[in-house]
Amino acid sequence: MPISKRLSALGSGVFARSDAAKQTYRETTSQRGGPALVDLSIGSSDLAPPKEVLQSIATAVLQPSSTSYCLQAGVKPFHRAVADWCRQRFGVVVDPDREVQLLVGSQEGTAHLPLAVLDHGDAALHLDPCYPSHSGGLHLAGAAVQKLPLSQEHNWRPDLQRIRASQWDQLKLFVLGYPHNPTARVGDQEDLNRIMGLGTRHQLVIAHDNPYVDLALDGVAPTLLQASGWRDWGIEFFSLSKGWCLGGFRLGFAVGAAPLIAALRQTKAVIDFNQSLALQQGGIQALQEFAHWPAQLHPIFRERRDRVVDSLSNRGWNVATPDMAMYLWMPLPAAALARGWSDEQTASELLQRSGVALTPGSGFGTAGRDWLRMALVRPVEELELAAQRLMDALDE
Repeated sequence: MPISKRLSALGSGVFARSDAAKQTYRETTSQRGGPALVDLSIGSSDLAPPKEVLQSIATAVLQPSSTSYCLQAGVKPFHRAVADWCRQRFGVVVDPDREVQLLVGSQEGTAHLPLAVLDHGDAALHLDPCYPSHSGGLHLAGAAVQKLPLSQEHNWRPDLQRIRASQWDQLKLFVLGYPHNPTARVGDQEDLNRIMGLGTRHQLVIAHDNPYVDLALDGVAPTLLQASGWRDWGIEFFSLSKGWCLGGFRLGFAVGAAPLIAALRQTKAVIDFNQSLALQQGGIQALQEFAHWPAQLHPIFRERRDRVVDSLSNRGWNVATPDMAMYLWMPLPAAALARGWSDEQTASELLQRSGVALTPGSGFGTAGRDWLRMALVRPVEELELAAQRLMDALDE
C-alpha cells in the first residue's frame, strides 16, 4: 500500500510510542502483578475546571443547536469573548472578526498554519527541542525545515546569533513557544520582541504558541501581543487546556495579523468544522467570568514542583527548579548514564521497573536527547511516591 514520504519524516510520534508502552505495561501488570501505572508522560491536568463552566456546557449541550455543524458565523460570540480577554489580560485591542480564530486546541492551529502560509520547499524554522506539532506541521506542509538548537548552557533561550542574516532572508515561517514545552522555562519578553522585530525586518511570519501564558510560577510569561509588529507578521496561539484544565474539550484560539487569520481560516474550512456551540459556551464563560482561574493553580503546582524536586535531589537526582508550572525537565540520572542508556531506554526501563511513565526528551527533538520530561499531573503525595519509586528502580 502506498504511504506518503512525509509520514516517514514525522515518525511514530513520542506520545504514540509512550501510549503503546503504557498499554503494554498495564497488560503485563494485570498478568504478573506489580505497581499500578502512574502516568506522568503527558500534560493532561488532573485538576478540575470551574464547575460553573462544566454546568454551562452541560446546559448548552441539551440545546438542539449544539449538535449542528458550526460554521464561521457561529463563532462570533466566542471571538468577542477572546477580544475582551485580550483587552483585559494584555491591554491589547483586537478585532474579533478579523484578528481572532477559534481552534480545536492550539495544537491544531500550529499544525495547520504551515499549510496556510508555506509553499512546498519554503524554508521554515523551529526550536529544538519543541512541541511535536511545531515540527510536524512544517513537515506536513513540505517545508525545508531548519532547527534552532536550545541548550542548558544558554538556559534554553533561543540564541538568535546562530542564524545568519542570509538565513533570516530565506525563512518564511518561524514557529516557537514560551513558556517553553518541554524545558519548562518561562522565557523572556525581550527575546520575543527581538524575534518579532526580525519577522518584520525580513518579512517572516512569527508563530508563537502560548498555551502556558498564565502558568508562569516565577517571572512573567512573554506574549507576542506585547511585541511591536505582530499585526503585520505575527500570530499567537492560546488554549484553555492548561490554565482552565479543559484539555479534553479541545478549545483554543489564535490572535494575529488579519491576513494570517484569514489564511488559517480558509485552510480550516476545508479540513474541519468549528467546535460545538455548547463547548464554545463553556469557553466564553471561562474567559469572561473565570479569567482568574489559572492563578489559583499556581500554589498547587508550586508545591508539587518544590516537593518533587526535593525528593529527587535528596536521593541524588539533581533536577533544576522550573519557572513554569506542570513539568520538570530532568537530565538523565547518573545510574542511567553509567549503564549507557539513552533517554528512550531510560524511560522504558523506569516504566518497567517502577510503573512510572515519563517522556523521553529526544521525542521533542535532537537537542532533547539525554533528558526526560515529567508532567506534574497527580496529587503531590502521589508525585512524591512516584519519585521514590523512580529512585528505588535506579538503585536496584
